[in-house]
Amino acid sequence: MNHKFSALLLNWYDQQGRKNLPWREKITPYRVWISEIMLQQTQVKTVIPYFQRFLARFPSITDLAAASEDEVLSLWTGLGYYARARNLHHAAKQIVTQYSGEFPNTLAALQSLSGIGKSTAGAILAIAFQQKATILDGNVKRVLSRVYALEKNTTDADLLSQLWEVATQQTPEKRADDYAQAMMDLGATICKRGKPSCELCPVGLTCVANLQDRQSEFPAKKTKKNMPTRSVQLLILHDIQSQQVFLQKRPPTGIWGGLWSFPECLMDEDPAKWCEKNLGLRIKNMASWSSFKHVFTHFQLTITPIYIDRFEYKKNVMDIQQSVWYTLKKSADRGFPTPVKRLLEILQGV
Repeated sequence: MNHKFSALLLNWYDQQGRKNLPWREKITPYRVWISEIMLQQTQVKTVIPYFQRFLARFPSITDLAAASEDEVLSLWTGLGYYARARNLHHAAKQIVTQYSGEFPNTLAALQSLSGIGKSTAGAILAIAFQQKATILDGNVKRVLSRVYALEKNTTDADLLSQLWEVATQQTPEKRADDYAQAMMDLGATICKRGKPSCELCPVGLTCVANLQDRQSEFPAKKTKKNMPTRSVQLLILHDIQSQQVFLQKRPPTGIWGGLWSFPECLMDEDPAKWCEKNLGLRIKNMASWSSFKHVFTHFQLTITPIYIDRFEYKKNVMDIQQSVWYTLKKSADRGFPTPVKRLLEILQGV
């Protein structure tokens, strides 16, 4: 089946492939790598402007390696899954240090770099180095699950092993680069999660799910669980005279790792007492703004901003490490979580 499948798919790609995507122009290992990381769990239309800005600021691996983490995260703000950006930055330093700035071209070497798994390594080898290499991203998993009518959810270990075996068998000896991109395009534009356009599919007559009219059964859906919720207060310390706000850098792990945010306290804590104990500030005036929700992959966060515009120092708040008084009129030069960026924009008009 693999020869027929790949021949049909490549013929379709030659005519219908999305060859105008920015990372498919002037292909290099660096450009392929950046795009593959950005496209993880993120739609193409969202990624395109981020990719273009990122490459304009960091046109080479050495530029990226030489940048500060804040610079990298500032260009990632709003794209989410910020560990991707931190891993990208660290891997760039690894490539400069260990490989003299030249991308390694073996599966093992690529997988030794931060944030590069087997599928991403396969994409780099296939697309940038024209090697026969296998990819298995979310789109490919969905396509192959339907073509072979493979039971179970794609997170199941046995099914994942089976998918890797099938994906490897299907990868052609020649044009592995076009085949990889064709599989991604097929999943993104035809074999979509909700409503696949089977009548337009180039491999529809080889697809068991299509022939049996069971497309919606594959991949098997995960059992839905109630999404857990959390609630926090974000403390907006606003020095109106200097038009500055107090920000702290979050720990490198956990949500919003390495990004700059307002101080945070639990809902059952008194913001005034928290500020006095942790920041050495005596609060004289504060107000609670309307709460809003921010949804992560695995939980929902309810944020209540506490606006504080009058306070006095009991000790030097700047003794606290990884903190800064940030000037609101300044252009963003740091990485901010999306809710914090939204609040900073509101403060511009206060």
